[in-house]
Amino acid sequence: MLQQLNSSQRSAVKCIDKPCLVLAGAGSGKTRVITYKIAWLIQQCGYPANAIAAVTFTNKSAREMKQRVSSLMPRKQTRGLRVSTFHTLGLSIIKHSLAALGLKTGFSIYDNTDSLSLVRELMRKTFSDPKNQAEMTLHQIDRWKNAFITPEAAQRLANGDQQLTIAAAIYEQYNHHLRTYNAVDFNDLIMLPVILLRSNEEARNYWQSRIRYLLVDEYQDTNNTQYELVKLIVGDKSGLTVVGDDDQSIYAWRGAQPENLLGLGNDYPNLNVIKLEQNYRSTGCILKAANTLIQNNPHVFEKKLWSELGFGEHIRILPCANEDIEAEQIVAEILHHKFQYGTNFKDYAVLYRGNHQSRLFERALRENNIPYYLSGGNSFFSYTEIKDLLSYLRLVANTDDDNAFIRVVNTPRREIGPSTLEALNRFSSQYNHSLFSACFESNITTGLKKRAQQNLHDFAKWILDVAHTAENDTPVAALKRIIQDIDYEQWLNDTAKDEMVAARKIENVNELIEWVSKLHTKDPEASLHDIITKLTLIDTLERNDDDEIGDNVSLMTLHAAKGLEFPHVFLVGMEEELLPHRTSIEEENIEEERRLAYVGITRAQTTLTMSFAKQRKRYGEIVDCEPSRFIDELPKDDLHWLGDNSKLTKQEQKQKGQMHFSSLRALVSGES
Repeated sequence: MLQQLNSSQRSAVKCIDKPCLVLAGAGSGKTRVITYKIAWLIQQCGYPANAIAAVTFTNKSAREMKQRVSSLMPRKQTRGLRVSTFHTLGLSIIKHSLAALGLKTGFSIYDNTDSLSLVRELMRKTFSDPKNQAEMTLHQIDRWKNAFITPEAAQRLANGDQQLTIAAAIYEQYNHHLRTYNAVDFNDLIMLPVILLRSNEEARNYWQSRIRYLLVDEYQDTNNTQYELVKLIVGDKSGLTVVGDDDQSIYAWRGAQPENLLGLGNDYPNLNVIKLEQNYRSTGCILKAANTLIQNNPHVFEKKLWSELGFGEHIRILPCANEDIEAEQIVAEILHHKFQYGTNFKDYAVLYRGNHQSRLFERALRENNIPYYLSGGNSFFSYTEIKDLLSYLRLVANTDDDNAFIRVVNTPRREIGPSTLEALNRFSSQYNHSLFSACFESNITTGLKKRAQQNLHDFAKWILDVAHTAENDTPVAALKRIIQDIDYEQWLNDTAKDEMVAARKIENVNELIEWVSKLHTKDPEASLHDIITKLTLIDTLERNDDDEIGDNVSLMTLHAAKGLEFPHVFLVGMEEELLPHRTSIEEENIEEERRLAYVGITRAQTTLTMSFAKQRKRYGEIVDCEPSRFIDELPKDDLHWLGDNSKLTKQEQKQKGQMHFSSLRALVSGES
C-alpha cells in the first residue's frame, strides 16, 4: 500500500503510537501523506472511518482530500469518515449542543457584511462618523475571537486604552445581540465549541470518544482558538497528526500563529517530528533560490527542499522603466514563450502582492486578446440580489434574525418607512422582542398609523406562510414563492440602471435557484436552515475558489496563490515598499513578507521570472523604486538578468505581438 511513498512519507503514515508533526515543505506531497494515513488507520490499524476526522481550511481542500481517500479504498470502508473545514467541524459541535450554548434550531450565521452592519448600528450613537471606526472595531473583535479572548478578558486587556476600551464594550454588546438574534458569526463557529468543550464535561467526553484520531492540514495557519479546539478534541490520546510548514505561514493578519507548531512540542512531549523535504514540483534552481531566501528567517525546525527534476533554467530578473512597461513586457514574454513552446495559457500565472497591481496586467492582456482569470473578484454571494434573497431565506428559517428583517422588510417597497421601523425598533428593544415578533404585538400601536401596523402584520404573516411552504414542500419551492410573491424580477427591472444590468441580475437569481435545487437534490432531507448554512460557508470559505479556471492566464495575489502550482510563474512588483510591503518595513516585520516571496517562488514548476519597475506612480506622483531586498538574497550565480531595453519595450512588444498573432492565425487556419 505504501510503495508509492518515499521513506519520510512512509514514516509519517506509520507513526500511530504518538502525536506526529509532519513538517511538509512546498510540493512535498503533504496531501498524499494525510490521505494515505487515513487509509492506513482504517485498513491496517482497525480504526472505523467514523472515528477519524481530518480538518483543513477550505472546502476545496476538503473535497480533494476526500476524493483522494476514496480512490485508495472501497467506498464502504470510508463511510462515516469526517473530512471538513475547521468551521464545518465547529458547526457540527454547535448543532449537537444548541441548548448548552443558548441557541435555537435555525440559527443564522453572520458573514462579515452582517457583522459590520451590527457593529455599525451599535456604534452609531458613539461616533459621528462610525463607518471607519466600526470596521476597525470589528477587526479588533475578530482578532480577540481568533486569540480566544472573551469580552471580559478584552475589557481587562484594554488597560485604559480608549480605542480598545470602546471596542471591548462593543464586543460585549455585539455578542449579546448575536444571541438575541439567534445568530453566530464566522469566528463563533470555532470559539463557541471551545467554550463548550472547556466547560461541559459531557460534551467533551462525547467528542473525544467520537473522534479517536484527528488529522490537521496547513497547521501553520491555525490561530489560538483553533489550536485550543484541537487540544480539547484530542485530550490525552496520541491520536493526532498535524501537517504544516512554518515557511508558508502568511496569514498573521487573520490570526494565524506559526508558533503553534512549536507549542505542539510543549503540549505533547512525546511528539514525533518528521520532515518532508523532497519536492515533486519544482526544478533544482527554483528550490535553491527558495531555500537560500528563507534561510534569512529564524527557524525552530530546519529543513531544505530538494528535487530529482534536474537543475532547470536560471531565474530571470526583468528590470522595467515603469509599471506600464512591466505589464506590457510580461504579456509579451507570455506570448513569446507560448508560441515558442506550444504551451497553454493556463500554464502561466502572474503573482503580485496587492490586488491593485492587477489592473495594468488586465489591460495589457485584453489589448492582446489573451484570456485571463482574475482571482479575488466579487463573490457571487456579494451581489445585492443574492444577498436580498438569502436574507429572505434566513428570516424564514430564523425569525429572530433582525439583520435579515431590516434588509428585506422594505425590499421591494411595502410602505414601511424609516419612522415605522424606528418605532418598531424602539418597541422591540424596550420589551426584548425580535423585530419580527414585535410585528404581532398590539402594544406597538403607540405612535404608528393603522396602515403601518397592518403592513407590518401582513409582512410577518407572509413570512410565516413561506416558512410553512419550506417545511411542507421544499426549500426550492420556498425560494421560488418568495421571488414570485414579491415580483422580484420586476423590481430588478425597475431599479437596474439599464436592461443589460437587469438581465444579469435576473440571471444571478436563476443561478441561486439552481444552487438551492442542487443542494436539495444532493440531500433531500436537508432543511432550509441546512441549505442556508451550506451556502454561507461556501460564500465565506470559497470566495476565490474556482475549480475550473479554464485555459486562461491566472492573475492573483501571493496569498491567493498558496497551495497552487503553475509551470511558468511571473512574480511581479519585486520592489521595496511593495514586496516587502511598506507597512512591514515600518513595523520592522519582514519575516512574513519573506515567507510570501518564498510562497511565490515555490509556486513555479519550470520557469520563474521576477520583475520590478524603476519608477511607479503612487498617489498620483511618479516615484523612484528600489529593487526588493529579496532579489539580493537569492543566489547570484543562478540569476539571469534580462537587458533593460525600456525605451524599446513598446516597439518590441508590438513586434512580438504581431509575430505571435500571425503564428496563431496560421495555426488556426491550419486546424480549420
